[in-house]
Amino acid sequence: MKTFTYTINDKNGLHARPAGNLSKLSKTFDSKCFLKKGAKETELSKLIALMGMGVKKGDEVTIRVEGEDEEAACNAIKEFFSSNL
Repeated sequence: MKTFTYTINDKNGLHARPAGNLSKLSKTFDSKCFLKKGAKETELSKLIALMGMGVKKGDEVTIRVEGEDEEAACNAIKEFFSSNL
């Protein structure tokens, strides 16, 4: 299992476009990828649930990745967050 935390810097938070791209990215890996904000957690592959998390600028989220290719998945998701959010 790999995890990392990230503070959202995008002024619009995790809105539709990056949420869609993040969901698509997570589906390219065999590992299960999760986003946690506070007490709520959802799989990154579930777009509607991901958008329902209400992630805004300044929120700290934790990403958890579990599976065969967790190292590659975690690195790709980390890169996505730093480039897009």
